[in-house]
Amino acid sequence: MSSTQQTDAEARRRPPDVPGPSELYLIRHAIAAERGEDWPDDDKRPLTERGIARFKECVDGLAWLDVTVDEIFTSPLVRAKQTAELLAAGLPGKPSVKILDALSPGHAPGSVLAQLAKAARRRRIALVGHEPGLGELAAHLIGAGRALPFKKGGACRIDVESLASRRAGALDWFVTPKVLRRLGR
Repeated sequence: MSSTQQTDAEARRRPPDVPGPSELYLIRHAIAAERGEDWPDDDKRPLTERGIARFKECVDGLAWLDVTVDEIFTSPLVRAKQTAELLAAGLPGKPSVKILDALSPGHAPGSVLAQLAKAARRRRIALVGHEPGLGELAAHLIGAGRALPFKKGGACRIDVESLASRRAGALDWFVTPKVLRRLGR
């Protein structure tokens, strides 16, 4: 049996709502207002005008990389939701944006993956979150010993066999926001 036939046969045996191999796009939220007196509740800090403008350029860079996303999951914090909405608006197909509580600060990678495995219905998935959790999740997914350092607006693509796989995924690319903005020009 050829590898294509084997992959097709595996897909037919899998329930339709359970994704198999997945492309995960991990994206850190864009530049947000500073913590302080203006924003005493960290959960409500919005993106700045500069953050919005720069992230739109990052989305253009993601489009240049031919990124296609079926669904977007985001932290419930305002700055991440705004980033996810900008991402959805700038990508082909305008993917839906859904809240995944485990993407908020303080959750372990295993918690994120457990919630994602229950919620995800597609195979090309973007996750919008925060540091240090996003870097820890990336390290967990690829079997690295240290967290990957995400800058605000930075992104990576990690391919995994499945959301429940114990095997390390493959880091396809990891791009800073500065490079994404240049690609989008």
